[in-house]
Amino acid sequence: MWRSLLLESTACLRQVAGTTFPYQRHFSSFYLRSPVQSFHRLANSSYILNAQGAGFFLTHNGLRTYKKDTNSNVEFPLTPITVTEIKQYLRSKDIPFHDGYSCLHIPSIFTESPSQSNSFSMFIDKTTGQFLCKDTLAEGSWEDLQDCLEVMQKEGKGFISPNILMRYAESVEEQEDRKREFNEVQGIWSSSVLFADLPDDEVQLIKTMFQITKISNATLKRFGVKLFKPTKSLVFPWVGGPDSSLKGIKLLSAQRTDGDKVTYNEATFPKFSSYYCLFGLTLISRMDSEVVLTGHELDCLAVSQATGLPSVALPRGVSCLPPILLPYLEQFKRVTLWLGGDIRSWEASKIFSRKLAMKRCSLVRPGEYQPQPLEALVQNKNLSRIIKGSIPASHKSIVSFKQLREDVYGELLNTDQVAGVKWTRFPELNRILKGHRKGELTVFTGPTGSGKTTFISELALDLCMQGVNTLWGSFEINNVRLAKIMLTQFAMERLEDNLEKYDFWADKFEQLPLYFMTFHGQQNIKTVLDTMEHAVYLYDINHIIIDNLQFMMGQENLSIDKFAVQDHIIGVFRKFATNSSCHVTLIIHPRKEEDDRELQTASIFGSAKASQEADNVLILQEKKLVTCPGRRSLQVTKNRFDGDVGIFPLDFIKASLTFSTPSKGKHKLRKVAGKSENEEEVQLNTAASSKGEAKGGKAEKGTKTTKTQRTQKNPANKNETIQK
Repeated sequence: MWRSLLLESTACLRQVAGTTFPYQRHFSSFYLRSPVQSFHRLANSSYILNAQGAGFFLTHNGLRTYKKDTNSNVEFPLTPITVTEIKQYLRSKDIPFHDGYSCLHIPSIFTESPSQSNSFSMFIDKTTGQFLCKDTLAEGSWEDLQDCLEVMQKEGKGFISPNILMRYAESVEEQEDRKREFNEVQGIWSSSVLFADLPDDEVQLIKTMFQITKISNATLKRFGVKLFKPTKSLVFPWVGGPDSSLKGIKLLSAQRTDGDKVTYNEATFPKFSSYYCLFGLTLISRMDSEVVLTGHELDCLAVSQATGLPSVALPRGVSCLPPILLPYLEQFKRVTLWLGGDIRSWEASKIFSRKLAMKRCSLVRPGEYQPQPLEALVQNKNLSRIIKGSIPASHKSIVSFKQLREDVYGELLNTDQVAGVKWTRFPELNRILKGHRKGELTVFTGPTGSGKTTFISELALDLCMQGVNTLWGSFEINNVRLAKIMLTQFAMERLEDNLEKYDFWADKFEQLPLYFMTFHGQQNIKTVLDTMEHAVYLYDINHIIIDNLQFMMGQENLSIDKFAVQDHIIGVFRKFATNSSCHVTLIIHPRKEEDDRELQTASIFGSAKASQEADNVLILQEKKLVTCPGRRSLQVTKNRFDGDVGIFPLDFIKASLTFSTPSKGKHKLRKVAGKSENEEEVQLNTAASSKGEAKGGKAEKGTKTTKTQRTQKNPANKNETIQK
């Protein structure tokens, strides 16, 4: 009986592990339970196993429970702080500090022991003012730290309890969930087996499955890696705190593809937001001054074994580097970032080096002879030589081609990756723009009421589902309404009529790397820019949507030329996109045009600076005098990447609030190659006349038919009609 249940559980988990989210490599932690718990939960009729679409979830048939939103809204601190102000405040309180690379070090105010208080174990982020005490793991904002210091000074104490920090009170249900999660972590960890306790033939089989035959058993034991037999997964421990206790685990499963390549599926338990950890940090001594930062745990093992250098792995790979982890990297004078062997890893290395202080960082440029660490170990490459050959992250304002030579070669070698992230819902946009790239400015416009916000929300959602960290700045409609639109587009169905599916889709939608600004209505450009910089630093945002420019202009300076104000704002966004390597999509209303005229680049409201500064210009065209499907189309009038421009039709599906690209047989696509509208009309009329002469009487008959038109309701869209 036990053996049959064990085999059924293994088969179930293997099947589920094959479906992962396209934007991240981990899957739902509900399934990674100890065998007995898995059997009871899957057998319980109140739970339903869903394994469809892009992922799988465990939904409950009982009453809905509401969870607090922890990170969807991005709010900038009420009083933005600078490092100079932080230092001045610490001096006024007679608190000694050391100036580190990305943090200020001060003695911990939460410990009583004099030896610990002199160890400067408390870190204050220079950019945000957030603090972390490594002795007690207490953390908070700059305002929280100020409050604690004021209370200490008022009461004349030398230390204070971290319990004084304001925290949201957990409900009984949340406390039970936390306890259950910790028990399940302990259960999986205790039921996992060390490689030293496995038979040699099974060890060899597992290593072959994960392509880690070069990793020795001694290395696996030193890092505490185990095997969870029910799912054939590697288990990596997340430990932390002064006692180096177990805080969480990450499970890694492997699958072979048709090309004999191995794809890895990650699962973390509990969630990433519960505890941040650098894998391998416990093996580093206080005397180490150099570290290699990798993107995955297996790469960390490869670097440590091949070079003997201290190495750690980021918890979420190349997707983000949470600022809460920066204090753990303060002791190192040199940080080598070797995050992977593709363009995305290279871009992440350059972004992360800014947080870590570029003067101490060096980067391993990906290439044919410098793949990711595990692959380099399998290919018997010299990892020490690759690390020694890393290039410094900091550079002067002027560079020579000799310094750019390898970057140019990398772009020529990886043309598809350089083009950016591809859209899955809009293949015709990939044909024209080639992809979504960092550091660019896109200007998007369209007639009033044509669906600009609805379309751009689906465009951004498509990218967000593929791992592009997205920040929405919606000043025209509130966040609840915007989230409702995006959730409907995500589910591809009308949830008002299927409320029983809401929790299922909401759980999936909640895991997207999507954030919202809390602004609404007229806003000052400086406040918005500060919030954008704050979000890029905290969440490694790659795409920001501003809807729309007119709400940035404000009304406080009515005497100033509005076109000059708009030019200034556009210049600010252009500079921000370039300096932060973040794509900014800016929605701008057009000038008022006649209903029978299509919009052009010159139709964008304001001066020509918007189109000049933009890398891409997109126009949502709408034929208001036509009521048939396909009356909307997307036109690309500027593409700085490779110059291709064009237009393709769109069909609006009201039930799912989505825009789909119709088949080529339904609507003929036309390519724009820098021709004016008049030239195109002449060509179209000439082609139509020649076609009419060839058909003769049939053309005349068709003409008579078009004169007697009647209107019929379109069942797919009650608001649109079909011409017959």
